[in-house]
Amino acid sequence: MFTGIIQTVGEIKTKDESEQGTVFSFSSTDLDFSDSNVGDSIAVNGVCLTAIEIGNDYFKADISKETIDCSTFSTLILGDKVNLEKSLKLNQGIDGHIVSGHVDGIAEIIDKFTEAGSTRFKIKAPKNLVQYIARKGSICVNGVSLTVNSIDGGVFDINIVPHTINATNLGLLKLNDSVNIEVDIIARHLEQLLSARG
Repeated sequence: MFTGIIQTVGEIKTKDESEQGTVFSFSSTDLDFSDSNVGDSIAVNGVCLTAIEIGNDYFKADISKETIDCSTFSTLILGDKVNLEKSLKLNQGIDGHIVSGHVDGIAEIIDKFTEAGSTRFKIKAPKNLVQYIARKGSICVNGVSLTVNSIDGGVFDINIVPHTINATNLGLLKLNDSVNIEVDIIARHLEQLLSARG
């Protein structure tokens, strides 16, 4: 589990593709890997990955075709900046919201503008996820825990304060860029409970 509070921005160091899948390595001189072990979970742009190799300033992870297909990993290239968060520890507070790292889909940036010192985004969500997005509810965009300002049809609006712009890769986003989104896990469980009860 994660909180959606990004610990640092790293970058893609290597990308090795094969018939079995793709192995990425992600580098960061700012993230402390000294307490990380092979098998630990680390979220990259909101996608929960399992570390298969860890160095002083990098880690490697296998990425399956399923993950490639349902996330923005299909378009990432060497040098791209990515949001990194190590998994939540039981003795750690939750400043964001509960995030599983299981990305629900890919959304598209359709507007970006500044307002009173902050950055506003309008993001078009896939049709099958709109029902889980609520005004003032939580959503995860590229691994960042955010609050939905409003939603109109399939387009939701978020406000990014300067600290978050500077501490994540959201400030690098442009019109028509794709982002990973994870909807509120509680909304998904509520739907499952209600549907099971008929």
